[in-house]
Amino acid sequence: MLSWEYPPRIVGGIARHVQELAESLAAQGVEVHVLTASHPDAPEEAVENGVFLHRVGPPFHPREDFLGWVLALNASMQSRGEALLHAWLQTEPETPVILHAHDWLAYPAGRALKHAFRIPLVATIHATEHGRHGGLFSDLSRTIHQMEWELTYEAWRVIVCSQFMLGEVHRLFATPLDKIDVIPNGIRAEKFEFEFPEAERWAFRQRYAQPDEPIVFFVGRMVPEKGVQVLLQAFPIVKAEVPKARLVIAGGGARAHLEGFVRFLHLEDSVQFLGFIPDEELLRLYRVVDVAVYPSLYEPFGIVALEAMAVGVPVVVSDAGGLKEVVWHEQTGITTYAGNPESLAWGILRVLKDPESARRRAEYAQQVVRTEFHWERIAQQTRRVYQRVWGEYLQSGWGR
Repeated sequence: MLSWEYPPRIVGGIARHVQELAESLAAQGVEVHVLTASHPDAPEEAVENGVFLHRVGPPFHPREDFLGWVLALNASMQSRGEALLHAWLQTEPETPVILHAHDWLAYPAGRALKHAFRIPLVATIHATEHGRHGGLFSDLSRTIHQMEWELTYEAWRVIVCSQFMLGEVHRLFATPLDKIDVIPNGIRAEKFEFEFPEAERWAFRQRYAQPDEPIVFFVGRMVPEKGVQVLLQAFPIVKAEVPKARLVIAGGGARAHLEGFVRFLHLEDSVQFLGFIPDEELLRLYRVVDVAVYPSLYEPFGIVALEAMAVGVPVVVSDAGGLKEVVWHEQTGITTYAGNPESLAWGILRVLKDPESARRRAEYAQQVVRTEFHWERIAQQTRRVYQRVWGEYLQSGWGR
């Protein structure tokens, strides 16, 4: 596998996806090697939970030439991949080897290794540049779009996480529908099952709200497509009917403009920005909030909704992208119109003013997460893609 991020480097959702998929595949007997970016707090070579990790490349500085850094990282991944493949193919020439690149950020190395060693490449498209920005408005965006297209072209099979993404990849890149496999994202629901005594829970909750103040919670990056601005527009409507409601917002990214909007609304006493928070605190927050809200304008899947559902927190989401495939309206949560503050406020109030119905939906959501979105099942589906690719590869005559 090739991925630009892997814990402890966590920028978006790819890091957790690759980690949990890789570890689940390893648990099923697949030997998984991950080529990823170096990190000052992690060794260059390691074996973690059965996964072989190879961290390479130059240090990452957010203010530098991002595309230049990505290309330098890919050169390092290609070099390390070549050394690994030479060793394997000399000692075990019959062993099936498949490359799996995650998004355009791993495309140059994936393509180079594919052609140098004549082995098949699988690609997972987690999101698209066009979708994230609602179009292509800069040279950088157009370059990324071109690399995304090339990745889908070079890949033997393309994996996406939702029916929405299947349609988007087909529409944007003309990828044949019969070349695309839909395999959902997943979570480890068991990580939310930890000891959290009631006294400790209430003490933790009081850091954010008083006992009679319901907590509306959002976690995600502070970027337009995640819809935080829509939530802030909706919150005064919520406050008008539930005056004691508090809004807690977690996630990294630039937020000065959002904080300025909160001051404009005179809601400083009711809205709290936490910034990026460690997993330990995030897991506990999920256990104390009253409703989790994800008002995305663009969302290939919506793994954060799964997290809230796994805990048993009522969820309110927009109907953008794959979210409506994850959250079933009035069954496992509430869906609202994307980009519509009034609709979002209605959804939040639907939960806060009818907690019993919200509890029933949340309980059903917990069951669905554990049966539909667990990693063992997702790894099995991914293995079937690998097996199909290897079988077709052997029959193709293109092999090494």
